[in-house]
Amino acid sequence: MQALFEKEAIANNVYPLDDRLYERFNAKIAGRPDLMGDRKTLTLAQGMDGILENTFLNVKNSSKTITANVTLKGNDRGVILTQGGKFGGWALYMDDGKPAYTYNYFGLENYTIASPTKLTKENAVIKLDFVYDGNGTGKGGLATLYVDGEKVAEGRVEKTEPAVFSADETADVGKDDATQVADIVFKNVADSKFTGYVNKVVISIP
Repeated sequence: MQALFEKEAIANNVYPLDDRLYERFNAKIAGRPDLMGDRKTLTLAQGMDGILENTFLNVKNSSKTITANVTLKGNDRGVILTQGGKFGGWALYMDDGKPAYTYNYFGLENYTIASPTKLTKENAVIKLDFVYDGNGTGKGGLATLYVDGEKVAEGRVEKTEPAVFSADETADVGKDDATQVADIVFKNVADSKFTGYVNKVVISIP
């Protein structure tokens, strides 16, 4: 029986057997290839939404940088770039003219870093730099917000999701499809639509 199993396992690519649990959800930890391959940056723009998790950069258990070039109308509100939903994810957005970043930990805890100052320019470069603590999965890190190269806010994200944000929630530019990552700010998709315009947003990992 064992010999038959061995033969069929080899013929049907069953090996290597993997008895890990949540690690198997994360291609980087599991050691299998994904659609992004070795890519370290992804460039997006207004209107690009509905990007499933396995076709987006794997930012879990990692530092990341988001740099968004936006056109503003004044007192702007809405999502610039987001991934996930109300049960886990992150969002870079504006609220009452102020840039902000929220990390939603499994819908249990929210960590928000927000600028105290409204933007009054017609154009701005908003940058979020997240430095992961390292030494394992699901750790926290330091999030820093910049506007046109000047630091405007800084704060801790104490915990991050180690394996998967969602099976069906997506990454979106200019709005948050389906449920809201920053549900402390936005009620629904229509409410999350960015009042300005995302000319370009680049997300990168080390």
